[in-house]
Amino acid sequence: MEVGSGSGSLPGLILDQDDMHNANNVVTKGFPLDEADKVMIMIHGRGASAQSILSLSDHFKAEKMAYVAPQATGGSWYPYSFLAPMEQNEPGLSSALGVIGELVAQLQTEYGFNKKDIYLLGFSQGACLSLEFAARNADVFGGIFGLSGGLIGPDGTARDYQGSFGETPVFLGCSDTDFHIPKERVVESGEVFRKMGADVKVRLYPNFGHQVNEDEIDFVNKILSDG
Repeated sequence: MEVGSGSGSLPGLILDQDDMHNANNVVTKGFPLDEADKVMIMIHGRGASAQSILSLSDHFKAEKMAYVAPQATGGSWYPYSFLAPMEQNEPGLSSALGVIGELVAQLQTEYGFNKKDIYLLGFSQGACLSLEFAARNADVFGGIFGLSGGLIGPDGTARDYQGSFGETPVFLGCSDTDFHIPKERVVESGEVFRKMGADVKVRLYPNFGHQVNEDEIDFVNKILSDG
């Protein structure tokens, strides 16, 4: 399933203070937010769109679930690879993390969702962003799904995140030969979440492409059915 392009940099794309992400620029699908029992925040990859990541929800089997997908300004959450020094990806990175934070807060205060009923899912650049947000804001979520992504920052980045996930289910799926996402970073990310109290499953798919597969969809559906 193709839901967006990769995590490499786009030449010439620079996000500045006048070109930031807007937490109000979102697309929704599924149950209306004021009627849903659960909600999934879905983060698209580089060069993709909110609508494209929302198309994955057609494969999910969850009752009374709402889906919310923000749109990145210019189609990219930050300009360079997720492996680049974090300061090179500013201010886009901080703005993007702030968008997710604003959405989580709004879902709680305006729609009454508990965090255990909020799920985070991202693909590619969106997976990297979702995982980094979750690690920086550890709590008991319904589930966290990183499809072809890993925690942000160059090798050797200190992972001194605070808080606990309290057995939150976390699923990380990726090709073992993904051009954009080194498998070592996927495994490292899984270990970070495990040490923070998450119930982690890492699945590496031999010689698979940079896309979502049926096995990953099955894992997501299992977690949704258990929630």
